[in-house]
Amino acid sequence: MFSEPWQARAFALMLKLRERGHFTASEWSAELGQQLRHDADPGSSDYYQHWLAALESLVLRKGLTDQQALADRKEAWADAYRRTPHGKPVELTD
Repeated sequence: MFSEPWQARAFALMLKLRERGHFTASEWSAELGQQLRHDADPGSSDYYQHWLAALESLVLRKGLTDQQALADRKEAWADAYRRTPHGKPVELTD
């Protein structure tokens, strides 16, 4: 189902946020549909990029984070990825 570990983690995060009532299944479906409609090539391999964009959009709209905190976290992950030796798990430290 997932070709990359980040895809499974994003899926798990979406499920947990939905379980906790931050958004409904209908809201999730609508947001994902919106992201996919903006794709010039709906059959592309970027499906999970759209999926992640939908999740980011929902958490921002619901006030679960703000744009700066999201950008900071993305940069922290990028830095951790660049520091991680090939074949080792990426670890994000505060």
